[in-house]
Amino acid sequence: YLKISKLALAFAIIHSKPPAKSCKEYTEHLAKTVSEQDFGWKSKVEMLEAEVLRLRQKLLLNKICPRFCLENDASAETLMDQEYINPMSYSSQLEDSGCDVSNDCAFDSLGVASDFHQSEHNVNTSKCWLERLTPLNLCCTSKGQSLTAPMQFLQHLLEIRKLSEGGILQADFTELENDSLTICSSVSQLLDGLTIFYNSPGFPVSDFLTEAVCVLISLITDTKLSSHVLKKCFKKFEEFKKNLIQIILRNSSINRFQALHAISHTLVLLGRNNILRHSLITLLLSEVRQFAEQLLQAYQIQAMYDITQYENIFSLCMILEQLLQNETEESNISSPVYDGEEKVRFLKNLDQIILHLSDEFPLFSLYLWRVNVLLNSAQLQ
Repeated sequence: YLKISKLALAFAIIHSKPPAKSCKEYTEHLAKTVSEQDFGWKSKVEMLEAEVLRLRQKLLLNKICPRFCLENDASAETLMDQEYINPMSYSSQLEDSGCDVSNDCAFDSLGVASDFHQSEHNVNTSKCWLERLTPLNLCCTSKGQSLTAPMQFLQHLLEIRKLSEGGILQADFTELENDSLTICSSVSQLLDGLTIFYNSPGFPVSDFLTEAVCVLISLITDTKLSSHVLKKCFKKFEEFKKNLIQIILRNSSINRFQALHAISHTLVLLGRNNILRHSLITLLLSEVRQFAEQLLQAYQIQAMYDITQYENIFSLCMILEQLLQNETEESNISSPVYDGEEKVRFLKNLDQIILHLSDEFPLFSLYLWRVNVLLNSAQLQ
């Protein structure tokens, strides 16, 4: 049946083609026309799906705490006017690396490296953006602004949690269990948006990165909300961490190191959660081990190796070292020391790798040795 259908379609195209065009040209023209129609429908479907999610977000917030939504809607217009009149801006900018780049504004939006240090304090208190009620404006008008919808929704959840904990509002968080799809979709949207941002650093909103990361960190560190989020979105967080690691390894732009610092700090902040930390350590150990084995093989046969990946691997080593230090510090309190299968694979031939690479690659060998010490810190203690 399929062969007959294809043959009938071929005859139809041949008989209906204009005299000036060949069969191939006419077929390509028809295929382009159909694909454009499909793209139009896909755009409409995406808009409708976004609208459905927006309504689900508003409905869920209303179920959790109707009073909060009423007060919020009353002040939304005034607050939105203030946002447009006095937009948030950050004074810190990327330091000049000394290298010329073709687009001077390419990394302007990443001028928040030093602001990440401020976000460390915001993890517990979230004073910067949770002391005021942001307007419940979950509607989006552009691709860039579309990321504000999930971020504002999650901000409102955190604000309700904070106010209910202080006894100011009464909230029923059991609704999160009944409508897990909404919060899962919102977290997924935000993680996808951050991935897109890190892949293309010329994002128009300079303060978006810091605020979005603060929302995620506050969400997964909140004892009331983290169980709902991690239970439903753990795989999405895993995918997000893998994407960030690959972005670090693949980045070959001239002026990339402060952008890599921003991504690295995001991974370190995510690693503050015990569940995410163990899986992140596993991913990092795997990448560092594979690169060390490839580098040793290239060195032994005197082959070329990827110098860009060699430079970028140090970012992964520094993240890994910091996470293992945190693991060691907390092991005496409540968190178990990392002891996964990847640790065994990493340590298996590490001494031989360090021995062979120490003369040609002393800095990388030193990092491997430091990771080795941290992995064995429990036995040393």
